[in-house]
Amino acid sequence: MVHTNYLWFTTKNRQEIIDITDEVAAEVKKSGVKEGMVLVSAMHISASVFVNDHESGLWQDILKWLEETIAPWAPERYRHNETGEDNAAAHLRSLTVGHEVIVPITKGVLDFGPWQRVFYGEWDGQRKKRVIIKVMGE
Repeated sequence: MVHTNYLWFTTKNRQEIIDITDEVAAEVKKSGVKEGMVLVSAMHISASVFVNDHESGLWQDILKWLEETIAPWAPERYRHNETGEDNAAAHLRSLTVGHEVIVPITKGVLDFGPWQRVFYGEWDGQRKKRVIIKVMGE
């Protein structure tokens, strides 16, 4: 059995981290799958989906790490921005964090370790974007 749905986002800020675990769990329940997996994937090259801890200090650490270590928001640094864009840093952040996760489903629920949650990371927001949730199993 396969069940597919989409989440849509228009963030208020250019960068945001959003906990989407409850929405993913609801799609698993709606699917009726008891044993399988769920793929959660950002459908944009300047966003991410990842699994981590729901803790605001960690979110700030992630944003600081991306800004100071991985890809500072400095449009003059990147060749991609010579095309008229200014979001090369968002592309690099997505590449670093990743764009999808697969979470196991056991007995009809997400089978996480302690503290794990699913997050959408927006690195170039304030416009409409989507995430696909694809539940697969039996």
